[in-house]
Amino acid sequence: MGSVDTITWLEKLEEQLNVDVDSMDPTFAKSLPFKPHNQTSNQLLVNEQMSIPENKEMFLQAVKEYKEQGWEAVLDRISVLLCAQNIGNIQGRVLLQTSPFHAYDTEKVVAHARSYAREFEKVGISKDRFCIKIPCTGPAMNAGPILLKDGIRTLGTSLFGLPQAIAASQAGCLYISPYYNEVRAHADLNLWPNVEDPATQHTMSARMVQILETYKRLYNETGKEQPMVKSASFISPKEAMAAGEMGCHHATISADVIKQLAKLPYDGSKQPGEGVAKPMHPYLKAGPTPTRLAKLSKTDPLAAADWDGKLASTDIDYLANNGAELQKAIEADPITKTRLYEALELFKGGELRSKAAIEEAMKTV
Repeated sequence: MGSVDTITWLEKLEEQLNVDVDSMDPTFAKSLPFKPHNQTSNQLLVNEQMSIPENKEMFLQAVKEYKEQGWEAVLDRISVLLCAQNIGNIQGRVLLQTSPFHAYDTEKVVAHARSYAREFEKVGISKDRFCIKIPCTGPAMNAGPILLKDGIRTLGTSLFGLPQAIAASQAGCLYISPYYNEVRAHADLNLWPNVEDPATQHTMSARMVQILETYKRLYNETGKEQPMVKSASFISPKEAMAAGEMGCHHATISADVIKQLAKLPYDGSKQPGEGVAKPMHPYLKAGPTPTRLAKLSKTDPLAAADWDGKLASTDIDYLANNGAELQKAIEADPITKTRLYEALELFKGGELRSKAAIEEAMKTV
């Protein structure tokens, strides 16, 4: 890290939380001024990375070896091999996401996670170096406790509201990834709340603060470990810095936004608010919400018009009856319902492109 005069936004953010790369490119991970913590991914990133010329030989070899088992087995193998290429460039875990087509089938989520785990074992990546992303639906969250018994840790993804976060806690997830922006906003900036001070003005900030405060309270009341909050889906560097101020534990950031963060010299006097140094433990002795953000605890710009002002209760069992209460909560929140659907559809598109490429290659190898 450089001197105080030359510290960048990226380096400052790394002081406040664990910076993860939302990229499967080993060259990019190695280019950072510090070793990133985790590598996240999804069906789009897998398809992007498996399609580049540098990975053609690996891709064709996986098709040749696994084609008799079907395209899904080939894709799992390729996904894990891509993680293996990057495992030495990160400090922590590589993450893969279960198929979005399985989002409402507990057994299929479990089976897919176990398939990944078998492939990780084959390449020598132990369970403490990987994590499986599962969507925050009622049925998928019910896969969490089953996988935990296998020693397979999970991350609750496609998360847009507090009920999903409480369900992820009940499911024993290691992490959650609340999406700061809806997935469509990355392609259509008219949907993006491009505000000057995201920590106080972005429409998702209130829900982020409420999730963090709920987890702190649950930890203090029960002593049970809570999921670490790994915020995701940033469009601007300012949004990533807001995650640090709010007290998120990780931020998974795209290569594009990381590059922007690395170019900006940090000057605390010009920041609307500053975060604090990251703690040794995410919830033990966790500090309160920063004073200037405290008002967010009781607001929700994304709430339905008939919202009564009450936050989701931690007394509700969101996993019971195959996640019936979580599904009810999702249905009652138009923002979560819509954004969850759109995220799953986006990832389905990425998976289908990979399927097509694999099936085409199966004809020739």
